[in-house]
Amino acid sequence: PEFFHDEKAISIEGFIPTNEIKENSTEYFYMASVCRQYIIDKKIREFVETNNLSNVVFLGAGLETAYSRIGNKTVNFYQVDLPDVIEVRRSLLGEAENESLISGDMFSLDWVRKMDISLPTMIVVSGVYQYFKEEKILSMIGDMKDRITNGELVFDATNSAGLKLANKYVKKTGNRDAQMYFSIDNPLEFAYKTNTELISVDGFFKDALKICKKLKLITRVYMYFADKLNRTIIIHLKL
Repeated sequence: PEFFHDEKAISIEGFIPTNEIKENSTEYFYMASVCRQYIIDKKIREFVETNNLSNVVFLGAGLETAYSRIGNKTVNFYQVDLPDVIEVRRSLLGEAENESLISGDMFSLDWVRKMDISLPTMIVVSGVYQYFKEEKILSMIGDMKDRITNGELVFDATNSAGLKLANKYVKKTGNRDAQMYFSIDNPLEFAYKTNTELISVDGFFKDALKICKKLKLITRVYMYFADKLNRTIIIHLKL
């Protein structure tokens, strides 16, 4: 909790079926989930501090609780996901005064028409792109670049070796239908493919290794090498 505390997520704990995950997970995979959000939260905070009047868009939002963690009441937040997901999200998390829930397919980009894209816009795709093929993602980023002239994109990725480990983990937790396909071995090359500017590439665990003193030794070893070998990264692009 001294590293990452999320009251909103804790408030819906009773609705999440976690037994099989708890039985088959490890401290490292819990930390990977938390550290991903920790780094993305930092990027959102930096963005809204620089661009007070702006948009922050979560694609494939699910039950993402970053809105509550960020706590900004002047920025326009948008949560985009499929209709049945948005229905569940609205029932569990509600809809705040500066937050809009948008039902639809994120790849169609219909959500772009529902916001003022003349404002600086940060698009966040967390834990989503891995489940799609690279061609679809490249096409989507190209379309976003064409439509959003003052946009930035933040998303997480693994390299090809990390993708194999992630697929093993997901199957172990019982979700055999959630096959992952997308990985990035060279972020600079990916930025070139998308005709975007690579702002930064961050590992997940640097801050956590400094702050979290009670982690198991094996967890710390995994975290250290995940960063060193670029197994888990956050990529920040200027569209």
